[in-house]
Amino acid sequence: MIEEKKATSEKAVLIAVVSQLQDEEKTTEYLDELEFLTLTAGGRAVKRFTQKLEKPNPKTFIGTGKLEDIATYIEQHNIGTAIFDDELNPAQLRNIEKVLDCKILDRTNLILDIFAQRAQTSYARTQVELAQCQYLLPRLTRLWTHLSRQKGGIGMRGPGETEIETDRRIVRDKIALLKKKLTVIDKQMAVQRKNRGKMVRVALVGYTNVGKSTLMNVVSKSDVFAENKLFATLDTTVRKVVIKNIPFLLTDTVGFIRKLPTQLIESFKSTLDEVREADLLLHVVDISHPNFEDHITSVNKILDEIESINKPTILVFNKIDAYNHETIDDDDLVTKFSKAHYTLNDWKKTWMNSGDNCLFISALNKENLDDFRKKVFEEVKKIHIQRFPYNDYLYYEYDENGEGI
Repeated sequence: MIEEKKATSEKAVLIAVVSQLQDEEKTTEYLDELEFLTLTAGGRAVKRFTQKLEKPNPKTFIGTGKLEDIATYIEQHNIGTAIFDDELNPAQLRNIEKVLDCKILDRTNLILDIFAQRAQTSYARTQVELAQCQYLLPRLTRLWTHLSRQKGGIGMRGPGETEIETDRRIVRDKIALLKKKLTVIDKQMAVQRKNRGKMVRVALVGYTNVGKSTLMNVVSKSDVFAENKLFATLDTTVRKVVIKNIPFLLTDTVGFIRKLPTQLIESFKSTLDEVREADLLLHVVDISHPNFEDHITSVNKILDEIESINKPTILVFNKIDAYNHETIDDDDLVTKFSKAHYTLNDWKKTWMNSGDNCLFISALNKENLDDFRKKVFEEVKKIHIQRFPYNDYLYYEYDENGEGI
């Protein structure tokens, strides 16, 4: 029987490496996000550990001395979980577990756990289960803790490896079964998308927790689940929206995140198909986040991976009500002025003003939503006229319920 180590508390320590590719400032930012992920998963980060290395240690991710320090802290403070900010390979995981007497998670495992909590529909649960199995397969040996004390020799060969191989075969069969199940569901979803006809499709995309679901609720007058936590929305939601005289389909999609596990991109392929097949993207950005420009880059990278980067896009800078800039003394104005001191008007004068496809709104407080609706209407109308050049009703006014005025 498989025996897994259980966490003795919900307290967790966070561990990261400052390397050539990730400086101290970037590491702090990633750890802030990891702490939010931990909170979303139901844990509480009590301490952070970082170490400067040229690159992560291939055996233990961090140095053995630092690992011993962490082990001492965990024992003294009754910590149940250690969370690493990067994905650990199976060898690193096994070596770390020999030193740390607690549950070991990496960023990928943590995100998968949150997805498992958030998945509501059978489809989303199947997608998450597939991603978990793909993650688990190369790491099965870590679960066989009751065999770890066997030293080999006469009478000690075979059984452990046989059990592990059996378990691998079970997981492989499970992966094959889940893939077949998802293939069937993908076909059903494709038929559903086809049955929607030629209506213009608009997709909300963006980093996780930027307010996509809140904006969806305001625009479509629906009740999509929204919460100030990461990955509040996993299941794709589609609503029919009418602005003035044109109806279109608005889709709320799963949020993206930096270092998004490759298993999730693969298993959520059908969800991302909603983005691939959209005619217009509303890229929602949380402008109140100090690193929102990095978020834009991360989202664009994933859009590029799914071949959607060149679609017509409107940048929607949300949460202007929560935006705060740092103040600075006049004496230090020249030497210390940075982007952190930009006001909203300062930002509007930067690259954001290079085109007319940028909007500044607050979905929560419903600020500037008239401008938002006007811009979306203009862009949807362009696509609509190309698709339906002879529709008479384009020349009539309709209310938001599609009724003639």
